[in-house]
Amino acid sequence: MHIYVHEPRKERHTGLLAELESEKFVPRVIQDDFFGRDLSLLNRPGNPGTPFILAAVDGVTDRIAALRSAGCGNPIVVLRDVRNSREAALCLNGGADEDLVIPLKAMELKARLNAILRRVHGFAGEEVRIGAVTAYFDGRDPYVAGNRVRLSQREHAIFHQLALNAERVVSKATIYDAVYGITEVAPFEKVIDVYICKIRKKLEAAVPFGARYIETVPGRGYRLSDDAFVRAAAE
Repeated sequence: MHIYVHEPRKERHTGLLAELESEKFVPRVIQDDFFGRDLSLLNRPGNPGTPFILAAVDGVTDRIAALRSAGCGNPIVVLRDVRNSREAALCLNGGADEDLVIPLKAMELKARLNAILRRVHGFAGEEVRIGAVTAYFDGRDPYVAGNRVRLSQREHAIFHQLALNAERVVSKATIYDAVYGITEVAPFEKVIDVYICKIRKKLEAAVPFGARYIETVPGRGYRLSDDAFVRAAAE
């Protein structure tokens, strides 16, 4: 999971990144100037919702306000050194999703972020079922018709985006951002095509009559849909 990290204190920086990387987070360190830039890229349709981890240092409420004022719906988690109910309330009321006290294990942070992302996309539970496909939001491999489908780390990142947006079209740019981090353009879209092809083949191999769950929508992107399954089964 890609994640933006704002932690300007050197004594906290290294330890936080090491803890995040232990749970296979891919942290992208951002500085104060990030929040003064044009944040509209975060709002493009179907953006991957890359979470923000913000240290509770001076100006944190202003940074939260900048993101929310720009229409950014990405999860925002504030990490603070000691409990401070007043400051935590200001951050939460200002738009943060969580305000947590460190030390905090990356495993718990990942679970909390997954819970936020599920709710944002309208899912209450830990999984979603699309026909014979069961997709999990906690990093487990999906199951198709009772068969486990093993995915690589990048395949997981792509499939996770498709599952969170089940029955909706996900653009190549969104998928690219989820795997490689947000960019103004996705110069290597063919790489996404290759990964989609690999995931599709793995899903098809697990279904007795080779149904296609990942549908290509020309000019728009891809959709994980039971409709694709029904059409293929009827052929």
